[in-house]
Amino acid sequence: MPLGTLDRTPPPFFRQGPSAVTKLAVCAALALFLMVADARFTVVAPLRTAVATALLPLQRALMVPVELMRGGGGYLQGLQQAQAEAAEARRAQALLSQQAARADELARENQALRELLALAPARVPRQRAAEVLFESPDPYSRKLVIDRGQAQGLRPGSAVISPDGVLGQVTRLYPLSAEVTLLSDRDAAIPVLNLRTGQRAAAFGGVRGEGDATMELRFVAANVDIAEGDRLQTSGLDGIYPSGLAVATVRRVERRAEGGFARVLLAPAAPGDGVRHVLVIDPLEGATAAAPAASAAASAGSPQETAR
Repeated sequence: MPLGTLDRTPPPFFRQGPSAVTKLAVCAALALFLMVADARFTVVAPLRTAVATALLPLQRALMVPVELMRGGGGYLQGLQQAQAEAAEARRAQALLSQQAARADELARENQALRELLALAPARVPRQRAAEVLFESPDPYSRKLVIDRGQAQGLRPGSAVISPDGVLGQVTRLYPLSAEVTLLSDRDAAIPVLNLRTGQRAAAFGGVRGEGDATMELRFVAANVDIAEGDRLQTSGLDGIYPSGLAVATVRRVERRAEGGFARVLLAPAAPGDGVRHVLVIDPLEGATAAAPAASAAASAGSPQETAR
């Protein structure tokens, strides 16, 4: 055999680099290091902000076909629905005018009483309208992304509400968008007030496998006066959520004989599915945008106070 026909390259065995297991171990160690560094020192926060800002035009461009399809389907059903809503609006207009007149009268009486008692005027937080862009793809959390951010003056910890009630809280800000953690998220909590009994408690999210009951009351004594159908609203004691906003409805109360606490399951007043437009309310002046769980636990107090 001529020497020129021999393959002078080394066999593949000698050209192999690190094994697949070694590459996997190195990548896993690098990923773990980045997660720990981000959790401890937030070293990835500037990169995350830059990537989110750069990808925002692409995200909005990808939403255009969805908006067109949604708008086309809505137009086909809109005429009949608009006629029905117009008739209902005319019927409700008379009632609303009476309620508005009564509300104005009560506001004047309230202001007169405040001046008589030398009380400070009620503080009205700043409000901004926003539109929901999309829901967070993380399957282990319940979050929405809205089209307002630092450039529009949003602040961390701002309450986000819909026409049905409280949706959640702004937990992360970007220059042109913001991330809203819903009340049904496992890390969310909010101080509430029972409209029927006037009792305060703390509502937490993260309940799974109970249908529409995605929240619960914790640290509630087993003998407390609470029943299915009770409506809960914000107490306003944390300085983040204004008082009087609908939060949830009691779905089920489980009183356990072996424990000193009852399990109270709640259905959020504003589930978050299908919401298009929201209202962002700034925290009251002087209120800190602390973690919602901490503010809720502080306002809820001890289990003995909750029982009272």
